[in-house]
Amino acid sequence: MSYARRYGWILALGVVLIVGGAAWNEWRKASERASAEAFGTAVLTALEQESPAARMRLLSEIETSGAQTGIIQLLSAGELFETDRRGALGALQAASEDVSLPDAYRQLAMLKRIIAGGAEIPVAEREALLADLSQPGQPLRPMALEQRALLALEQGEEQTAIEILTDLLEQSDVTSGLRQRVSQLLVALGSPPGAG
Repeated sequence: MSYARRYGWILALGVVLIVGGAAWNEWRKASERASAEAFGTAVLTALEQESPAARMRLLSEIETSGAQTGIIQLLSAGELFETDRRGALGALQAASEDVSLPDAYRQLAMLKRIIAGGAEIPVAEREALLADLSQPGQPLRPMALEQRALLALEQGEEQTAIEILTDLLEQSDVTSGLRQRVSQLLVALGSPPGAG
């Protein structure tokens, strides 16, 4: 019996597995693409509605999985601010504590809650949350530092706020819009950038 006859079935099986694997991979990619497009269309349709109630209803009817759930939670919280501020803050808190969501969405929900809630959230809680968000390497660190400075001002700690803002301007990942806000705030506090 020749070598090809004895072991040919292994080669044939390998070809079948490679072709089948490639076909399955393409089908999976197409399914994911179709699912993402359907999700995006449903979200846009919901956001195009005239009334907050209609937008909320359509957002709540969208089937989600994984990161899509976080997107819907954040969008829903935004819609709630028009009619139910307490409910919106609760929705943001729930999203920030939902361990099934990607960290980026949880952190965004946390920061949005701090900004929107302001003095309604106890100072100690805001300080603790902002301390986590402003750690080096965190994606929302520049905005969290800005909020820490504003919190320091709220408590009458002007020098601490100036130090935070000055340090913030030295960071490389600060957007031009944030850089402009920080510079204006420093000028208002009597400590324009570069004056030291």
